[in-house]
Amino acid sequence: MTREEIGRRQFLAGGVTLVAMSMAGCASIASSSIIESNADPKINAEPRKVPPHVRAIYRAVSDEPFPIRASRVELVPERYWRQDVANPTGEAPGTVFVDTRDRFLYHVKDGGIATRYGVGIGRAGFGWSGKAHIAYKREWPKWTPPSDMIAREPELEKYRHGMAPGPDNPLGPRTLYIHQGNTDTLYRIHGNPDERTVGEAVSSGCVRLLPQDIIHLYDEVRSGSALLVI
Repeated sequence: MTREEIGRRQFLAGGVTLVAMSMAGCASIASSSIIESNADPKINAEPRKVPPHVRAIYRAVSDEPFPIRASRVELVPERYWRQDVANPTGEAPGTVFVDTRDRFLYHVKDGGIATRYGVGIGRAGFGWSGKAHIAYKREWPKWTPPSDMIAREPELEKYRHGMAPGPDNPLGPRTLYIHQGNTDTLYRIHGNPDERTVGEAVSSGCVRLLPQDIIHLYDEVRSGSALLVI
Protein backbone atom coordinates (compact mmCIF):
# COMPACT_ATOMS: atom_id res chain seq x y z
CA MET A 1 0.00 0.00 0.00
CA THR A 2 1.38 3.41 -0.95
CA ARG A 3 1.27 6.52 1.23
CA GLU A 4 -1.60 7.76 -0.95
CA GLU A 5 -3.69 4.58 -0.41
CA ILE A 6 -5.02 5.26 3.06
CA GLY A 7 -8.21 3.23 3.27
CA ARG A 8 -10.63 2.38 6.03
CA ARG A 9 -8.39 -0.30 7.59
CA GLN A 10 -5.71 2.26 8.43
CA PHE A 11 -8.31 4.55 9.98
CA LEU A 12 -9.63 1.80 12.24
CA ALA A 13 -6.09 0.98 13.32
CA GLY A 14 -5.58 4.62 14.23
CA GLY A 15 -8.34 4.68 16.85
CA VAL A 16 -11.71 6.39 16.97
CA THR A 17 -11.61 8.38 20.20
CA LEU A 18 -11.10 12.12 20.31
CA VAL A 19 -8.52 12.98 22.97
CA ALA A 20 -7.43 16.07 24.87
CA MET A 21 -10.54 18.01 23.88
CA SER A 22 -10.02 20.69 26.48
CA MET A 23 -6.54 21.39 25.12
CA ALA A 24 -7.76 22.57 21.72
CA GLY A 25 -7.79 26.19 20.78
CA CYS A 26 -6.64 26.76 17.23
CA ALA A 27 -3.64 28.97 17.89
CA SER A 28 -0.04 28.48 16.84
CA ILE A 29 2.92 27.55 19.02
CA ALA A 30 3.51 31.17 19.96
CA SER A 31 0.54 33.40 20.65
CA SER A 32 2.38 36.27 18.97
CA SER A 33 1.70 34.49 15.69
CA ILE A 34 -1.95 35.46 16.09
CA ILE A 35 -1.01 39.09 15.54
CA GLU A 36 1.74 38.48 13.03
CA SER A 37 0.16 35.69 11.00
CA ASN A 38 -1.23 37.98 8.30
CA ALA A 39 2.14 39.55 7.54
CA ASP A 40 4.11 38.39 4.52
CA PRO A 41 6.33 35.51 5.63
CA LYS A 42 9.99 36.40 6.10
CA ILE A 43 11.66 33.15 5.25
CA ASN A 44 14.78 32.10 3.37
CA ALA A 45 13.63 29.40 0.99
CA GLU A 46 14.37 28.31 -2.54
CA PRO A 47 11.38 29.61 -4.55
CA ARG A 48 9.42 26.99 -6.44
CA LYS A 49 8.16 27.54 -9.95
CA VAL A 50 4.40 27.88 -9.70
CA PRO A 51 2.21 27.21 -12.78
CA PRO A 52 -0.24 29.97 -13.72
CA HIS A 53 -3.29 27.85 -12.86
CA VAL A 54 -1.96 27.33 -9.33
CA ARG A 55 -1.25 31.05 -8.97
CA ALA A 56 -4.85 31.64 -9.99
CA ILE A 57 -6.15 29.29 -7.29
CA TYR A 58 -4.23 31.20 -4.62
CA ARG A 59 -4.71 34.73 -5.95
CA ALA A 60 -5.66 37.68 -3.78
CA VAL A 61 -9.32 37.91 -2.77
CA SER A 62 -10.83 41.38 -2.65
CA ASP A 63 -14.57 40.71 -2.38
CA GLU A 64 -14.49 39.67 1.27
CA PRO A 65 -15.21 41.80 4.37
CA PHE A 66 -11.44 41.86 4.88
CA PRO A 67 -8.92 41.60 2.03
CA ILE A 68 -6.98 38.36 1.62
CA ARG A 69 -3.54 38.60 0.07
CA ALA A 70 -2.30 36.15 -2.55
CA SER A 71 -0.75 33.12 -0.89
CA ARG A 72 2.96 32.64 -1.57
CA VAL A 73 2.57 29.08 -2.78
CA GLU A 74 6.18 28.97 -3.90
CA LEU A 75 6.86 28.46 -0.19
CA VAL A 76 4.53 25.45 -0.05
CA PRO A 77 5.64 21.99 -1.28
CA GLU A 78 3.87 21.10 -4.52
CA ARG A 79 2.18 18.05 -3.00
CA TYR A 80 0.19 20.41 -0.76
CA TRP A 81 -1.25 22.52 -3.56
CA ARG A 82 -4.99 21.95 -3.94
CA GLN A 83 -5.87 19.34 -6.55
CA ASP A 84 -8.41 16.67 -7.43
CA VAL A 85 -7.12 13.11 -7.04
CA ALA A 86 -8.45 9.57 -7.20
CA ASN A 87 -10.25 8.99 -3.90
CA PRO A 88 -7.82 7.04 -1.66
CA THR A 89 -10.01 6.98 1.45
CA GLY A 90 -12.70 4.39 0.67
CA GLU A 91 -15.25 6.79 2.19
CA ALA A 92 -18.59 7.93 0.82
CA PRO A 93 -19.07 11.20 -1.10
CA GLY A 94 -19.39 14.17 1.21
CA THR A 95 -16.98 12.82 3.81
CA VAL A 96 -14.13 15.00 5.07
CA PHE A 97 -11.06 12.84 5.74
CA VAL A 98 -7.90 14.14 7.43
CA ASP A 99 -4.65 12.20 7.17
CA THR A 100 -2.47 13.67 9.92
CA ARG A 101 0.58 11.62 8.93
CA ASP A 102 0.80 12.95 5.38
CA ARG A 103 -0.84 16.31 6.24
CA PHE A 104 -3.70 16.02 3.77
CA LEU A 105 -7.40 16.81 4.00
CA TYR A 106 -9.63 15.05 1.48
CA HIS A 107 -13.17 16.06 0.60
CA VAL A 108 -14.68 13.04 -1.10
CA LYS A 109 -16.70 13.71 -4.26
CA ASP A 110 -18.81 11.61 -6.60
CA GLY A 111 -17.18 9.57 -9.33
CA GLY A 112 -14.30 8.19 -7.31
CA ILE A 113 -12.45 11.48 -6.86
CA ALA A 114 -11.60 13.72 -3.92
CA THR A 115 -10.31 17.25 -3.59
CA ARG A 116 -7.04 17.15 -1.66
CA TYR A 117 -5.75 20.08 0.39
CA GLY A 118 -2.49 20.51 2.27
CA VAL A 119 -2.97 21.22 5.97
CA GLY A 120 -1.20 22.07 9.19
CA ILE A 121 -2.13 19.91 12.18
CA GLY A 122 -1.74 19.77 15.96
CA ARG A 123 1.75 19.72 17.42
CA ALA A 124 3.02 17.03 19.79
CA GLY A 125 0.62 16.59 22.68
CA PHE A 126 -2.26 18.22 20.83
CA GLY A 127 -2.89 15.70 18.08
CA TRP A 128 -6.07 13.66 17.92
CA SER A 129 -7.88 11.13 15.79
CA GLY A 130 -11.41 9.91 15.57
CA LYS A 131 -14.81 10.03 14.01
CA ALA A 132 -16.95 13.15 14.26
CA HIS A 133 -18.95 15.46 12.01
CA ILE A 134 -19.02 19.04 10.75
CA ALA A 135 -21.77 20.45 12.96
CA TYR A 136 -21.90 23.88 11.34
CA LYS A 137 -19.70 26.44 9.62
CA ARG A 138 -19.15 30.19 9.87
CA GLU A 139 -17.72 33.00 7.76
CA TRP A 140 -15.24 35.32 9.52
CA PRO A 141 -16.08 33.97 12.98
CA LYS A 142 -15.24 35.35 16.38
CA TRP A 143 -12.49 33.38 18.16
CA THR A 144 -12.71 32.57 21.86
CA PRO A 145 -9.70 30.76 23.36
CA PRO A 146 -10.58 28.02 25.86
CA SER A 147 -9.72 28.57 29.52
CA ASP A 148 -6.94 25.97 29.35
CA MET A 149 -5.26 27.90 26.56
CA ILE A 150 -5.52 31.16 28.48
CA ALA A 151 -3.92 29.44 31.47
CA ARG A 152 -1.00 28.37 29.28
CA GLU A 153 -0.73 31.74 27.56
CA PRO A 154 -1.94 34.48 29.95
CA GLU A 155 -1.52 37.17 27.32
CA LEU A 156 -4.70 35.77 25.73
CA GLU A 157 -6.77 36.85 28.74
CA LYS A 158 -7.98 39.91 26.81
CA TYR A 159 -9.72 37.54 24.39
CA ARG A 160 -11.55 35.52 27.05
CA HIS A 161 -14.85 36.83 25.74
CA GLY A 162 -13.81 36.60 22.13
CA MET A 163 -11.68 38.22 19.44
CA ALA A 164 -13.61 40.05 16.75
CA PRO A 165 -13.44 38.79 13.16
CA GLY A 166 -10.65 40.24 11.06
CA PRO A 167 -7.26 39.62 9.52
CA ASP A 168 -5.62 39.00 12.91
CA ASN A 169 -8.20 36.48 14.07
CA PRO A 170 -6.56 33.00 14.11
CA LEU A 171 -9.66 31.32 12.68
CA GLY A 172 -9.27 33.18 9.42
CA PRO A 173 -12.03 33.77 6.87
CA ARG A 174 -13.93 30.50 7.37
CA THR A 175 -14.28 27.87 10.08
CA LEU A 176 -15.86 24.42 10.24
CA TYR A 177 -16.91 23.38 13.76
CA ILE A 178 -16.30 19.78 14.79
CA HIS A 179 -18.71 17.93 17.07
CA GLN A 180 -18.84 14.37 18.32
CA GLY A 181 -22.49 13.56 18.88
CA ASN A 182 -23.90 16.68 20.55
CA THR A 183 -20.55 17.63 22.11
CA ASP A 184 -18.36 20.42 20.76
CA THR A 185 -14.84 18.98 20.59
CA LEU A 186 -13.37 22.52 20.57
CA TYR A 187 -11.43 21.49 17.46
CA ARG A 188 -11.91 23.40 14.24
CA ILE A 189 -10.97 23.29 10.57
CA HIS A 190 -10.08 26.86 9.68
CA GLY A 191 -7.94 29.21 7.62
CA ASN A 192 -4.48 30.56 8.35
CA PRO A 193 -2.36 32.71 6.02
CA ASP A 194 1.08 31.51 7.13
CA GLU A 195 2.36 29.33 4.29
CA ARG A 196 5.06 27.95 6.57
CA THR A 197 2.47 25.98 8.58
CA VAL A 198 1.22 23.87 5.65
CA GLY A 199 2.50 20.33 6.09
CA GLU A 200 3.66 21.05 9.65
CA ALA A 201 2.47 20.12 13.15
CA VAL A 202 2.10 23.56 14.73
CA SER A 203 -1.42 24.16 16.03
CA SER A 204 -3.19 23.44 19.32
CA GLY A 205 -5.09 20.63 17.64
CA CYS A 206 -7.01 22.37 14.89
CA VAL A 207 -6.61 21.62 11.18
CA ARG A 208 -5.41 24.66 9.23
CA LEU A 209 -5.64 25.44 5.51
CA LEU A 210 -4.53 28.40 3.45
CA PRO A 211 -7.27 31.06 3.24
CA GLN A 212 -8.13 30.31 -0.38
CA ASP A 213 -8.40 26.60 0.42
CA ILE A 214 -10.65 26.99 3.46
CA ILE A 215 -12.99 29.23 1.44
CA HIS A 216 -13.11 26.58 -1.30
CA LEU A 217 -13.72 23.79 1.24
CA TYR A 218 -16.35 25.86 3.05
CA ASP A 219 -18.29 26.31 -0.18
CA GLU A 220 -18.15 22.58 -0.95
CA VAL A 221 -18.84 20.98 2.45
CA ARG A 222 -22.35 20.65 3.87
CA SER A 223 -23.12 20.97 7.57
CA GLY A 224 -23.61 17.53 9.05
CA SER A 225 -20.91 15.94 6.88
CA ALA A 226 -19.00 13.01 8.34
CA LEU A 227 -15.42 13.67 9.46
CA LEU A 228 -12.71 11.06 9.91
CA VAL A 229 -9.26 11.92 11.26
CA ILE A 230 -6.51 9.28 11.23
